[in-house]
Amino acid sequence: MKQPGFFDVEERFARLSGLGDQLEAFSRTVDFEVFRPDLEKSLAYSDGSKGGRPPFDPVLMFKILVIQTLNNLSDERTEYLINDRLSFMRFLGLGLSDRVPDAKTVWLFRERLTQARAIERLFDRFDATLRNAGYLPMSGQILDATLVAAPKQRNTNAEKADLRAGRIPEDWQDKPSKLSHKDRHARWTLKFTKAKRQDDGTMPSSDLAIPFFGYKSHISIDRKFRFIRKWKTTDAAANDGARLREGLLDKTNTASGVWADTAYRSKANEDFMEKQGFVSKVHRKKPHL
Repeated sequence: MKQPGFFDVEERFARLSGLGDQLEAFSRTVDFEVFRPDLEKSLAYSDGSKGGRPPFDPVLMFKILVIQTLNNLSDERTEYLINDRLSFMRFLGLGLSDRVPDAKTVWLFRERLTQARAIERLFDRFDATLRNAGYLPMSGQILDATLVAAPKQRNTNAEKADLRAGRIPEDWQDKPSKLSHKDRHARWTLKFTKAKRQDDGTMPSSDLAIPFFGYKSHISIDRKFRFIRKWKTTDAAANDGARLREGLLDKTNTASGVWADTAYRSKANEDFMEKQGFVSKVHRKKPHL
């Protein structure tokens, strides 16, 4: 197998463009540099005078969050696919030999923005940029949520009780270095997955429940362009359906239909959508036979 040359990569990029690369459309439409002042203010990085490896460019990291949210990716999967996909690398402005942020770096970046309460503000501006370019939200909207893993914590039962109550454990208050390495906002939940067929061909009577620690990324995208219009971050234990009533719906969409999976089906949500003028297309649960 021959080594890929410059013109080989350029030819592959041209083919991706011809097939319709959505991320390339983002690059043409959105000047991501306009987010830099807000990002730098929210992140408040040091000037590097104390040494250490410099952080990745904040605009690059914000574009990674766009990729991650658009494709419902975990941090680990995001790291892998940035290394694997030419379309992702082109969108991020990375070459084949450039260093790629790892999963922990992506998590730390999102955590810092979350603590600064900056994510929703940044994505509101992102949506405004799309609208100004003519990409109005059209054809209804689709809601979804993705679990995003966080590094597991090794806390005592007393520390866990304090965190659940919204308190900082007493032993951490005088130890800023320890406090900075503790995630006080992520929570445990159960991630359900389909059970696999057994060796004898039979199927288990119930699905698998896997403990999961981290966050949830809740999004609303328009059905016309499949662009992110609303985004909300919660801990992993938060109920998907309840977020529908917390500003996740886009009232400016040109169509009233709302599509989502069965996690969003509830009487409270159906009443809320009817009152707000939306038409529910939310999936119904299969009847138990």
